[in-house]
Amino acid sequence: MKYLGKKAVVTGGTHGMGLAVVRALLDGGAEVLLTGRDVSPLEGKLPGKAHLLSSDAARLADIDELGAVAASTLGELDLVFVNVGFATLTPWDAATPEVYDRTFDVNTKGAYFTAQKLAPLVRPGGSFVFTTSVAAEAGIAGMGPYSAAKAAVRSFARTYAAELAPRGIRVNVVSPGYTDTPTMGVTGVPAEVLAEFKAAGDEITPLKRHATAGEVAAAVLFLAFEATFTTGADLPVDGGLGQRLTLPA
Repeated sequence: MKYLGKKAVVTGGTHGMGLAVVRALLDGGAEVLLTGRDVSPLEGKLPGKAHLLSSDAARLADIDELGAVAASTLGELDLVFVNVGFATLTPWDAATPEVYDRTFDVNTKGAYFTAQKLAPLVRPGGSFVFTTSVAAEAGIAGMGPYSAAKAAVRSFARTYAAELAPRGIRVNVVSPGYTDTPTMGVTGVPAEVLAEFKAAGDEITPLKRHATAGEVAAAVLFLAFEATFTTGADLPVDGGLGQRLTLPA
């Protein structure tokens, strides 16, 4: 089995890209601790060695608990996939301080302090993978706070790569584009608006479709276990959206 004996933490692991990574790891024989704000729908439904923890990435007390549970349940770690995220579709002039704060608390502060808390558990040769977004570079309307929050993650992931390199720990980033998950990664959007968002994504993506959660998971696992001489890198899984491609007429 491909991941037999490996131990991983996956935040935001209850649906979409996070769950796809969790399932691939479990199918490969890994032991996984996954988090989400509500893990109850997955209780008793995952194969293998899965541990579930209800956790809010915006709460430092929850991050402390995650560190303690990871240490007692898994011990040393081979992978930390920092995937939890929060986004809204909010025009720049309609964004509230509450939306702004929640966006940065989950995406940036939560990611930073999750990595800080779990880094002592990662063994030499292990790795971190952070989820950012094509939005950090592409300037997608309605995603100002989210774009900025994910750009910050991209920036500090480089710093973590430098600081953890002496321990033989790699730190990389995966940047998905439009990805086919139940909510498309955005919160509180009416069905008709979500449908328009999906259609717009297909139109502007050079490959004219969305990624599947499995395609993003494959990139995460490549960075985690195969790309053993790669650190500080950003792997786009965006169908060419962020690559400034000029298509033939």
